[in-house]
Amino acid sequence: MVMARVERIKAIALEEHFVTTSFMEGPGRWLRGRGSGAQARSVRQVDQLLDLGEGRIAAMDEAGVDMQVLSLNSPGVEQLEAEEAIRIARDANECLSEAVQHHPRRFAGFATLPMPSPVDAADELERAVRKLGLSGAAINGHVAGRYLDDRSFWPILERAEALGVPLYIHPTPPPQKVVEASYIGSYSEEVAYTLSTSGWGWHIETALYVLRMILGGAFDEYPKLQVIIGHLGEALPFMLQRIDKNLPREATKLKRSMAEYLRGNVHYTFSGFNFTPAFVDLLFEVGADRIMFSVDYPYGSMVKARVFLDGIPVSTADREKIAHGNAERLMSLHI
Repeated sequence: MVMARVERIKAIALEEHFVTTSFMEGPGRWLRGRGSGAQARSVRQVDQLLDLGEGRIAAMDEAGVDMQVLSLNSPGVEQLEAEEAIRIARDANECLSEAVQHHPRRFAGFATLPMPSPVDAADELERAVRKLGLSGAAINGHVAGRYLDDRSFWPILERAEALGVPLYIHPTPPPQKVVEASYIGSYSEEVAYTLSTSGWGWHIETALYVLRMILGGAFDEYPKLQVIIGHLGEALPFMLQRIDKNLPREATKLKRSMAEYLRGNVHYTFSGFNFTPAFVDLLFEVGADRIMFSVDYPYGSMVKARVFLDGIPVSTADREKIAHGNAERLMSLHI
């Protein structure tokens, strides 16, 4: 008997990072020698982050990743003064646009926005989409302790909705006062740092960011606006029904329920969370139309992420949506 050939499902990865020389000379300096005993790993990762050409594409081919949607590595430019943020953002977007133009079937890009200057950020988003061919923008968390419920940032939301492009909300460490109050304790500085970032803090920080956007009325003002968050929802899926129950419309005075915003204005990616129980919870809460593949390259393994994608307990049709179909629809991508 001849077995039918199973065609490999295409995959678009949405939280994949890069750096530029100007970024590494500024806010990206921390990437060199990050963490205790991590110098060799950091050198390798910096090389991977700088590579926007054949080396990265070869690694994608080996893992079975057809396209990466690239974004400037954390901490982005959100904590800079406006003038420096504008300079580094424009340079990053032009570098990214060049890579996308050279490899249009392999790379797409999220623009870097000079968030400390919201009007300039809105203009840079439009330039990045209309002139540079990028597909949305990535925002690295709070801006010196300010969030997108602050209406001074709403020109950015208005422009994103008008352009029909999503905003990817990427984690950043909590404000320093929060770190000092909630994360420093009777354990080592290294443990406190991890607790405040990848071990807990930046996931909760990003979840709070989205909740503040909702509660501040951002999606009532811009109902077509779409945001993306990673890490299988930054703990929001587990809390979704509780949030919906304890923050009813009678209290929030919003046009829709909390669950409706979380299921209608937010998309969710994997980004290094290759955990089946957490994936199933997200699937049950928001459905396959709201979930998209990602790796968190170079911090996550593309090979392991691809194996996880191929093994998630969904139908072939839903796997197609999650692997590439939802991203193609949301961002008008073509692979």
